[in-house]
Amino acid sequence: MGEQICDGPVHTGSESANNTNVEKNGETVESVTYYTLEEIRVHSMSSDSWLIIHDKVYDITSFLEEHPGGEEVLLEQAGSDATESFEDVGHSTDAREMLQQYYIGEVHMDDRKKEQAKDENEANSGEFSSSWTTWLISAIAATIVGVMYRYYVFEHKSS
Repeated sequence: MGEQICDGPVHTGSESANNTNVEKNGETVESVTYYTLEEIRVHSMSSDSWLIIHDKVYDITSFLEEHPGGEEVLLEQAGSDATESFEDVGHSTDAREMLQQYYIGEVHMDDRKKEQAKDENEANSGEFSSSWTTWLISAIAATIVGVMYRYYVFEHKSS
């Protein structure tokens, strides 16, 4: 359940998903547990709720009843990426700091790439279509203004 990656030994999902510390060159290096989207989606009930916020995974089960906005808003996002909802609300610095105590790991790198690639493709296709329509509307507007100007100038010269 989750994969731990650090500069030391690698732990896979068949082992405990808890963070461990590895000593390297006299320094303690904290490992990170990576979870796939499939693993995270399973945790979407009131008895077991995980959220993704900025590619970090949080187990918010114990926080559900304490959430000022009610547990329903958290349960709607449980088991999925809640980054956009979290940012849209405009949480305080205290709320962001409080979030750290529920941190359990990060989204697996393979799943991050899928989400980012999908978002980039949607953004790029949107940019192309919006820039194309912007140019078309501008060209039509310029043509109309030009025709109206010619008509106005021609009418005043003939009178």
